[in-house]
Amino acid sequence: MITAALLFAVMNATIKLAAAEGLHPFQIAFFRNSFALAFMLPWLARMGREGLRTERLKVHLWRAVIGLIAMLCWFTAVVRMPMAEAVALNFTVPLFATAGAAIFLGEVVRARRWTATIVGFLGVLIILRPGFAEITPVMALPVIAACFMAVTVLIVKSLSRTEDPMVVVLYMNLLLTPLSLIPALFVWQTPSLWALALMALVGGCAVLAHIAFTRSFTKADASAVLPFDYARLPFVAAIGFLLFAEVPDAWTWIGAAVIAASAVYIAHRETRVARERTTHRPGSEAVKAKT
Repeated sequence: MITAALLFAVMNATIKLAAAEGLHPFQIAFFRNSFALAFMLPWLARMGREGLRTERLKVHLWRAVIGLIAMLCWFTAVVRMPMAEAVALNFTVPLFATAGAAIFLGEVVRARRWTATIVGFLGVLIILRPGFAEITPVMALPVIAACFMAVTVLIVKSLSRTEDPMVVVLYMNLLLTPLSLIPALFVWQTPSLWALALMALVGGCAVLAHIAFTRSFTKADASAVLPFDYARLPFVAAIGFLLFAEVPDAWTWIGAAVIAASAVYIAHRETRVARERTTHRPGSEAVKAKT
């Protein structure tokens, strides 16, 4: 998870460097998806048609469309505001996912998790400080991106019930590449070789980060590994200071801590509820007796 956090931080910094080379965030998103897909082609070649087998193509398409909206909002936010502030506001993804799971998936979310979700959104207000600091439309982009990212999390939850994880990742990049070309064409500029090299780095970091992120959840409970995901903030703050002379204020750190603590508590409660559900599942006592 720490490796994923570092790779995501490097990816965000590289996006900002590419924008300094004259590339629009929409064009960066297209190249990110193109290179990510290129890095996955060897796996597809090895799997053949089996790697594309799915009965839920429409769901994959919806996931790609919503994911593209999130990506465009996020890349624009990274380019146009301090990275640490954008990352801190983007920590709200688990909060939106918790609310969405209750509303759209019918998951039971009890008072403790609702309280943690509300506290997490108070962390957003700490960072934005409405009435005390000027709030610009750009500052809303990381939160909007988080909202759409949360929707993709819910879709992936649904897909994971029937689809192989690698198929889910493959279809994301396979569909995102042509979809992201559409908005990129409206702002297209011929990239330099250096800009293309930066885009290759963005695509490579994205693929490796997602692999590390996914693998961390296969090795331990979400509540155990999720706290390490928030290493993204110090990584991004350090890189932002060294490359762009960005210095996050104290309110950003305080608000991020509140959001992160809420998200970690939500993950802890979800893990505990899942364990209790498994323990009380019919037949579980018999299985425990055998073991």
